[in-house]
Amino acid sequence: MEERLWHQHYDYNVQTSYRIPRLTVFDLLGISANSHPDKAALNYYGSEISFYELRQMSLRMANAFIEMGIKKGDRVGLHLPNIPQYVIGYYAAMSLGAVIVNFSPLYTPDELVPLIEQTGVTTLITFDMTVPVIKEVCSRTNIPRVIATSVFDFMDGAEISTPESLGLEPGWHHFSQILDSNSNTKKPKVDIKQDDAAMIQFTGGTTGIPKGALLTQLNMVTGSFLCSLWGGGTIEKTPADKRIVMVALPLFHVYANIVCMNWAMLNAATMILVPRFEIDPIMDLIASFERITFFPAVPTMISAIINHPKAAEIDLPKKVQLLNSGGGPIPVEIIEKVEDLGMYYGEGWGMSETTSLGIANPVLGLSKQGSIGIPFPMMDAKLVDIETGENEVPQGEPGELLVKGPLVMKEYWDNPEKTAAELVDGWLHTGDVAIMDEEGYFFIVDRKKDMIIAGGYNIYPRDIDEVLYQHPKVADAISVGIPHEYRGETVKAYIVLKPGETCTEQEIIDFCKTKLAVYKVPKLVDFRDELPKSAVGKILRKVLRQEEADKLKG
Repeated sequence: MEERLWHQHYDYNVQTSYRIPRLTVFDLLGISANSHPDKAALNYYGSEISFYELRQMSLRMANAFIEMGIKKGDRVGLHLPNIPQYVIGYYAAMSLGAVIVNFSPLYTPDELVPLIEQTGVTTLITFDMTVPVIKEVCSRTNIPRVIATSVFDFMDGAEISTPESLGLEPGWHHFSQILDSNSNTKKPKVDIKQDDAAMIQFTGGTTGIPKGALLTQLNMVTGSFLCSLWGGGTIEKTPADKRIVMVALPLFHVYANIVCMNWAMLNAATMILVPRFEIDPIMDLIASFERITFFPAVPTMISAIINHPKAAEIDLPKKVQLLNSGGGPIPVEIIEKVEDLGMYYGEGWGMSETTSLGIANPVLGLSKQGSIGIPFPMMDAKLVDIETGENEVPQGEPGELLVKGPLVMKEYWDNPEKTAAELVDGWLHTGDVAIMDEEGYFFIVDRKKDMIIAGGYNIYPRDIDEVLYQHPKVADAISVGIPHEYRGETVKAYIVLKPGETCTEQEIIDFCKTKLAVYKVPKLVDFRDELPKSAVGKILRKVLRQEEADKLKG
């Protein structure tokens, strides 16, 4: 790759190009299982599984999968929180070349059914708390194999569940029983190539159901190595036998998948699995460890942690070596507080389509407040005319951000039209509007798309709009992301009722709770006589967004 303006700002340990080893995602687990076999790979409420045990369990599960008829290319859905079964099922599927499809445990049946049908999932691994949801899903679509587990099954001292205790349907399988029934720890003899599909990660748009970004083995291995190399300037100072990563981000999201789990396999870091982020238990958990090497998070998590009364009591800067922020812009005042504490932190930008990575501020070198940073090694970026999608704009002028390189997805799953529209000659049209300064640092200034980022979750307004229109009293509706001090943005619904109808804010919110994952539910409802529309009748979301911005100015 030719020299770029930003290359001069890479940290001392980061090169402009790398030869990424010809490994599969499963092979990443083997690195630490070989170098630190007896070290804990997973810590789940104090219960530990070593790297060696994790590899053995994953291979046993993989061979059980083969006996069940799962083969290379089959889609295996993971519908799980951060529990050991996610990690075991993930590497088991990866070892035989199956394609992981991630599903949020918060999804409702209405959200799950079209995604399962779109990807042709043949095996779904779920857990006790969502068994009723999956029963309804199975009544509406065909899933050949359902495997269920309990959040308590891998906790020392806890009673292991049974098919009966979980209330499983006839023909469903029990995770622990499958694992216990197979003792074969030979690696499956499957020819997995770098360009083979590895994972489908749902992203979104402003219309229709979310798109599935298809990530290859090479995408994911490259992402894992580049993440490790980018933070190596600080991480390498901690011996491998003492490395720990806090996994409070959901593994079903590509950010945690790469930056927590696969990073841990490369760095022999113990993963502290946190199924649900709750601030008081998190502070107690941080306090219980001598030092956490790496803590990837989203801005709302970081704000909650550094502003918690216990932060000073536990000497937070001594507890966390490297803090990483993604999933949305981090407020300047939070950055300043982290810096005042003397903590190292990294902030960057990525998408599901770019294996969660792409552009970031150097960890040791020049980091600019408000900037997403500079492109990763082997990644290229440019800004083009917002209207045409062509012709680079002058330096300092806003343009649509396009990126290219080994982190960019192969395609959108079963969606050639969207692939052709957004992936042109290898350049991914991100939909983000940015400027580049004179040193090659990028600053996001707007979004072409209407995506809302609230508490690190990507929310697509069309999903909410469609539910609002299902309410029998609603004539017109639209949802907008408005600024929020803690969550970054929050969801506000604007509604015009049908003539003669009356309705309350709570009624709308309660209705949405039955149809949407909790983080998508509007927090505010504004009833209007009419909504701003274009000449052709399209409701103008940007007008409402501007109204909210004007309120803040006023």
